[in-house]
Amino acid sequence: MSMTSSAKSPANSIAATASSMAPPLAAKSVSSLPIISAPAGPTLFEAAERVPGETLDDIRADLGECTRCRLHKGRTKLVFGVGNPKAELVFVGEGPGHDEDVQGEPFVGRAGKLLTQMIEAMSLRREDVYICNVVKCRPPENRLPDKDEIGVCSPFLLRQLAAIQPKVICCLGACSAQTLLATNQGISRFRGEWFDFRGSKLIATYHPAYLLRNPPAKSEVWKDLQKVMAVLGLQLKKR
Repeated sequence: MSMTSSAKSPANSIAATASSMAPPLAAKSVSSLPIISAPAGPTLFEAAERVPGETLDDIRADLGECTRCRLHKGRTKLVFGVGNPKAELVFVGEGPGHDEDVQGEPFVGRAGKLLTQMIEAMSLRREDVYICNVVKCRPPENRLPDKDEIGVCSPFLLRQLAAIQPKVICCLGACSAQTLLATNQGISRFRGEWFDFRGSKLIATYHPAYLLRNPPAKSEVWKDLQKVMAVLGLQLKKR
């Protein structure tokens, strides 16, 4: 579904909503999850190899043509990430889909086009932000990544975030939010709330693919994006 296919209702178009709603909301105080399943032993971040001063290029070189988990067997292209290496805002999804697997770039299919419109509604461009996923290879039939696949691949995500040091991390969907927050709680329990994450502020919202299936949820996502805009000092573009 196109973002512009039903501009009469804010629930059906992030861009249309941007022009009709009030200025960005003030960010709430940082919250804590109601229930967190703390992993035994070191966290993923602590377990990841961290090299002071490493860049995204360094991390990509270390990742190489990865065969660390079974997802590599079905991939066409590894999907590392794209965007500004010094971005103040990073979007994190769960994993590549068919179009991403073919092109080697995250969020380029229908959900990616919707994400681009969301970013533009925030008065930003795709090249202003950084976009990546929890896993770098497409899971078969677009299923959710398994825990062991996440365990192997997510340290590279954490190194990406450490290299970028964004002001805000926006998790798109439950998989990325649950991975970074180390929780098994459903996203509806904490969507739109702020969390501290290794020096960045983290917020979770619904995945663009979910919005394609459930257009009324777009209005809720726009509220979340307004909170991000408030933290980043962004204003709606005047038309």
